[in-house]
Amino acid sequence: MTQEVEEKRQNPSGPEWHRLEAATVATELSSDIAAGLHPDDVEKRLAQYGRNELTGTGLRSPWKILWEQLTALMVVILIVAGVVSALLGDYKDAIAILAIVVLNAILGFSQEYRAERAMAALKKLSVPHARVRRNGVVEEISSLELVPGDVFFLEAGNFVPADGRLLETSDLQTHESALTGESEPIRKSTRAIDLPELPVGDRHNMVYRGTAVTSGRGAAMVTGTGMQTELGRIATLIQKVDQEATPLQKRLEHLGKGLAIAALSIVAVIFILGILRGEELKLMLLTAVSIGVAAVPEGLPAVVTIALTLGAQRMLKRRVLVRRLAAVETLGSVTVICSDKTGTLTENRMTATSLQVPGHAVEAQEAAADGEDIPKSATLLMAGGALCNDAVGEMGDPTELALSKVAGSFGIEKSLLDSMLPRVGEVPFDSHRKRMTTVHRLPEDAEQVPAPVRDLHDGDHSFVAFTKGAVDGLTTISTSVWNDGKAEAMNEAWLSRIAGANEELASKGMRVLGVAFRKLSREDEPGLEGEMTFVGMVGIVDPPRKEAAAAVATCQSAGIWAVMITGDHPLTAIYIAGQLGITGKAAAITGVELERMSVETLQTAVKSTHVYARVSPEHKLKIVEGLQRNGHIVAMTGDGVNDAPALKKAEIGIAMGITGTDVAKEAADMVLLDDNFATIVAAVEEGRVIYDNVRKFIKYILATNSGEIWLMLLAPMAGMPIPLLPLQLLWMNLVTDGLPALALGVEPAEEDVMRRPPHSPNENIFARGLGRHVLWVGLLMGLLSLGLGYWYWSAGDPNWQTVLFTTLTFSQMAHVMAIRSERQSLFHQGLFSNKALLGAVLSTFLLQIGLIYTPLLQDLFKTRALSGFDFALTVLVSSTIFVAVEFEKWFYRRPHNA
Repeated sequence: MTQEVEEKRQNPSGPEWHRLEAATVATELSSDIAAGLHPDDVEKRLAQYGRNELTGTGLRSPWKILWEQLTALMVVILIVAGVVSALLGDYKDAIAILAIVVLNAILGFSQEYRAERAMAALKKLSVPHARVRRNGVVEEISSLELVPGDVFFLEAGNFVPADGRLLETSDLQTHESALTGESEPIRKSTRAIDLPELPVGDRHNMVYRGTAVTSGRGAAMVTGTGMQTELGRIATLIQKVDQEATPLQKRLEHLGKGLAIAALSIVAVIFILGILRGEELKLMLLTAVSIGVAAVPEGLPAVVTIALTLGAQRMLKRRVLVRRLAAVETLGSVTVICSDKTGTLTENRMTATSLQVPGHAVEAQEAAADGEDIPKSATLLMAGGALCNDAVGEMGDPTELALSKVAGSFGIEKSLLDSMLPRVGEVPFDSHRKRMTTVHRLPEDAEQVPAPVRDLHDGDHSFVAFTKGAVDGLTTISTSVWNDGKAEAMNEAWLSRIAGANEELASKGMRVLGVAFRKLSREDEPGLEGEMTFVGMVGIVDPPRKEAAAAVATCQSAGIWAVMITGDHPLTAIYIAGQLGITGKAAAITGVELERMSVETLQTAVKSTHVYARVSPEHKLKIVEGLQRNGHIVAMTGDGVNDAPALKKAEIGIAMGITGTDVAKEAADMVLLDDNFATIVAAVEEGRVIYDNVRKFIKYILATNSGEIWLMLLAPMAGMPIPLLPLQLLWMNLVTDGLPALALGVEPAEEDVMRRPPHSPNENIFARGLGRHVLWVGLLMGLLSLGLGYWYWSAGDPNWQTVLFTTLTFSQMAHVMAIRSERQSLFHQGLFSNKALLGAVLSTFLLQIGLIYTPLLQDLFKTRALSGFDFALTVLVSSTIFVAVEFEKWFYRRPHNA
């Protein structure tokens, strides 16, 4: 074995694979081009080379998460306070403060570790799959399982999963800007290039991990995986779940800074007032620190991250994979959902029902069932549709499967046609031409030509090209029509008849595909798609999904436009849209019309148009931009390579999980695992619920904190001593702010969540009355606690501080129960509809009782046992908060406030 080959074995991504012939590459990698690797070899190579993934981008370790918890600014301040207490000989306070630090760290660690694991689960699901041939069988596997020597397949829309040497290509082009910066796609070939040290961009017989296939198809043998790929060399991770801060998190960080400045000012005032009243310096220092910890909601951004991440996990159960957390937040603001028709609004269960050839119309299902004789031109139509077709068995595009199945129902087997008229060339489908062409070799002996295409054998032509695609596109490249076994010149009369038949089928909601052919003298004859002979058309039915109409109705009640986009005929589009309830003031706009529109005209047109037909992926970008100029927040679906710009431009890009290409999924914010429009609507609902719950959390925390601050600020002004001790403040911050607030994150959806208009994504955090609520509820909490405490204190009752402490704690519990809904009463929602919150409130209630009546905790927290009357009074007074908030909701529920 040569040293060069041995180096390649040790480093499979070595730069010289392009110099070797494909067969030599297979030999050096101990693989087989025809059969691929044996499963035993795969296991050995996985152990040798590892999984096909890039390293160095892992999750935070548990130790790092714990360290971040212990080094947060507020925690460091608490630790310093505890150390100071210990140095001053106050060991009880020191132990209590450090215990609270430990509990806080455990709570924060568990939350962030859980969020980290949730993100890891989402990231794992985002890994694309690859089609490989192993042991002679083609199968789909996770791209993580690829090993050097694997034979894998590529087609337009795929991301290349590993570095590989090409074995076969058909018009294969890849976009390699991720590696080379080259903006134009690179056309690939299989021939060896015997040039040393060739730049990556010039290795036209190689494909590289992370690059995108823009057209054609091919097969390659893996030469490098994981960090041994060219992408691994530059440590660029293409396939990832973004974890950038969402707009809401950024706004909360700014809010936190503002509150910190305000809190420091208030702390300074309270500290000075206490010193002026003759309070101990140590007590005031600890009180100042405690108020600072309680006043600043430093955990808000982290809690929002947890809420969004767990929300993303709930969405996964509803068949939506969230790739970017910001999407969860933005979903609640969506005003327009632009959806592809086929497979999303419809079942993508294609059935060819009508065959239209000159002079004849055949109802395919009835004719096949009754064994009727059909015209020879109809059999040629079906044969052409079966040959110009990439479906294999039950695998393939639903439309192509429908064509092969209808041919099979009349005894025209696709597999037999493929073997007797082998494909020798092709021009793949693309969205510009809206057609596909294949070239086939005709048998030399006319008797060996299958009956459906026997009329095409004339001895002068050795090849035939079949083209299938949009009827209006085929008529522009056809110069003749196949009528009763012979070609007749295409004229205005034929064009009119063909267009009329096409519109008749389309008006019945059918997708219509035409078939044409051309006899060729050689397989590479120039102008392949020209001078065609039009054979006929096939009407294919794709019924609307049963749940789609209800989902569209839900959109309408939620103030969301449902817009249908399709490449189908306008009549088909309007028919299906009508069945689904998608209606606009204007008729359908076609791609041709979009091309002619100015920016201003388009901006006006999109205001009243809900159906777009004969649209290419490039037109989607114009539609998105037009809607956005009118102030809409757009969710756009897509599955193809050319959909990526529109998916990126839309606020929410949604890729199809079943039919979507890797490129589309990479560009999208979400992946729809079942390609179902109703699932998009469910995701919007879930997004609204999550955002609502985040707002409730903010409302609760800020009202609670403001209540504590009002109390600490007003008590000295009323001539009272410091109303709450440092440990009591820390207790409320840990227990009452923690458990109930987190339980709000799992609050079920409100009844009207999809019966109200979307909120603006740029709305202020305090919008829709939240700021007003925080101010008046916080002030009321402070006044109620202070009022009751002042009454006891002025009467000389030594229990005054415990009464005040308990009233404020129970007020916070009353508040959290009352704000479970923005407008609905708790009694309408049901007490047990959020068991987690009910459990958190009851736990806090019992813990507070433990603080009051347990001698050890009494000594630590400076509380005293309350009489039954005193305890009942604290419960009664704190319940005022619940009554007041319920009254507020009743006020806004009244008809004139609706």
